Amino acid sequence: MMIIGCHELGDYASNVGRQWLVANGLGGFASSTVVGSNTSKYHGLLFASLKPPVERTLLLAKLEEEVELEGETYLLGCNQTGTGVYPEGHNHLQGFELRPFPTYIYAFKNIILEKTVFMVRDANITIIRYTMYTGSNAAVRVRVTPFVNCRHYHHTMQKNDWPFSQETDQRSVVIEAYQGAPKLRLYSDRALYNRGPGYWFEGMFYAQEEERGLNPWEDHYMPGNFEIEVSNGESFSIIAAVAGERDISNPLLEQVSAERRLAALVEELGFHEEFVNRLVLAADTFIVRRESTGAGTVIAGYPWFTDWGRDTMIALPGLTLVTGRFAEAREILQTFANYCAGGLIPNMFPDQGGAPLYNTVDASLWFFHSVYKYLQYTGDHEFIKKEIYPVLREIIRNYRQGTDFNIGMDDDGLIFAGEQGQQLTWMDAKIGDWVVTPRHGKPVEINALWYNALQVITRLAGKYRDNNNDLDSLAAVVRNNFINRFWNPEKKRLYDLVNGSSRDESIRPNQIFAVSLPFSPLDHGKQVHVVNTVWRELYFSYGLRSLAPTDSEYHGKYQGDVVRRDSAYHRGTGWGWLAGPFITAFRKVHDYSHESKVIAERFIAPFKAHLREHGVGSISEVFDGDPPHLPRGCFSQAWSVAEVLRAYVEDILMSVPNKGGKNL
Repeated sequence: MMIIGCHELGDYASNVGRQWLVANGLGGFASSTVVGSNTSKYHGLLFASLKPPVERTLLLAKLEEEVELEGETYLLGCNQTGTGVYPEGHNHLQGFELRPFPTYIYAFKNIILEKTVFMVRDANITIIRYTMYTGSNAAVRVRVTPFVNCRHYHHTMQKNDWPFSQETDQRSVVIEAYQGAPKLRLYSDRALYNRGPGYWFEGMFYAQEEERGLNPWEDHYMPGNFEIEVSNGESFSIIAAVAGERDISNPLLEQVSAERRLAALVEELGFHEEFVNRLVLAADTFIVRRESTGAGTVIAGYPWFTDWGRDTMIALPGLTLVTGRFAEAREILQTFANYCAGGLIPNMFPDQGGAPLYNTVDASLWFFHSVYKYLQYTGDHEFIKKEIYPVLREIIRNYRQGTDFNIGMDDDGLIFAGEQGQQLTWMDAKIGDWVVTPRHGKPVEINALWYNALQVITRLAGKYRDNNNDLDSLAAVVRNNFINRFWNPEKKRLYDLVNGSSRDESIRPNQIFAVSLPFSPLDHGKQVHVVNTVWRELYFSYGLRSLAPTDSEYHGKYQGDVVRRDSAYHRGTGWGWLAGPFITAFRKVHDYSHESKVIAERFIAPFKAHLREHGVGSISEVFDGDPPHLPRGCFSQAWSVAEVLRAYVEDILMSVPNKGGKNL
């Protein structure tokens, strides 16, 4: 349980960025702030995924509650408008809790009203459950007004002439915003529905969107309200669903079932520590089903990303292996193997359907790493040999002979990549035709990954008696030339990029992978120098900066409109996911000593506090490079959660050296 008290919640301004999220395993979600005010267009109680995990559509923005007691009306809603905050229901909040679902606890007079929000797994259904505690013998009247919408999750809606037709009965309404629109069904187990004249709530203000240089205004339709008299200890629920979803007859049973499912996820692992358990629950939100493939995939980040190949491969060990979800790991590996083309696994599956996009040089190489980690945890060689090993060989063959996007092996055995207008590494910000961080040539992390991939395939080839190859000798060539090309003997660190005779001396975090990966091309002494450089020049409280502050191109703040933000994205912005490889590399070069464990625990400590700061119970995508390192971007990012969880469990709690060889 995570608790935020009333002394914090009473300060509206400091809580508009503290957000929660629950997910349904399909890409759909519900989200808002801890004070109940929607401060972003990505806040709402039902973002339905109509073509999982995409076509996310906002159908229900929020519910506004009124409580009538002794002739007085208490407004529990909370909205920011052009004239201020109205109503100011956050002033009635006694607390906000994750237990494990977001729960608002309102207190006034002799009443305590609890409101819990959760979603039904594998269904576009959100349940909002209320429980009343009162010292009064009389029943208390509660009125709940839905704010309805019908728009793509990246857009906003203004007042319009859509009919919002209603089909009603005693406890329910089915709303169709316009002919052919997805229908929203709102119903209650106990409360009665009253059809209204159809008012609009105009001018809801989204402070987060204004900060991002986007339209901050939205209007919502109010079709009517639900009304009920509730006595002490009684509960009632409002259910929001895409019409056609199964009927929820017992909301309490659904809540108990959902809670037991989450409890099982943490209990089966046996880590009796709140930080680990909280990250395990956060990890669960990212693992979803993709309708087009009929298999599992990974949402890169909430609230606005979908599934990306690179992010999936980086996050897979932390999300599925550390958490013991081996069947899902296997399914995800199989899916991406099935879609491998020209030695490349998909970078993304388009929201609109159609062929996957393959504009990535590193996703296929991270695939090797995920396969290696899968074998470390499971020893499942039968699956890997039959289904995955042929794909690994195909990737190696294509990288050696050359494939799309000018990706291929040079005469020195190293990998080059890049075409005009294409961004192929994880530093992929692009504004129009401007690639902000062009890294055409031989990027250091790509070649560290390439060496690691060659070592993995060499070991698998030996185990599977596929010995008619030159992989071992190629790996030796790559190792020697990696050192010759990338090692900066004067500065005792690695160049970030080599392109012909050009060497990029920018201090970036990409060199850390030459140490953190299971197989490093560097000797121990060089590994120590790399780790020391990265710690000294790039480390900040929540991971690593994308560029050293001493660089003239450094941007210390990730804020403003899309041009300003993308300009800073990989030029100084701090990244939470990089804490994982940094901690692994740090522990590795210090041979997992007790002293290095004590320091590594200090690297983790800021994240424990961060769980209350931005995405409550999760870890953000990025942070300002400058102090105080405010969290930015997606408030719940898959690889941030995955890598912090993995490093904490593997490198600190378990102290499992990442030296390779197990089950290979």
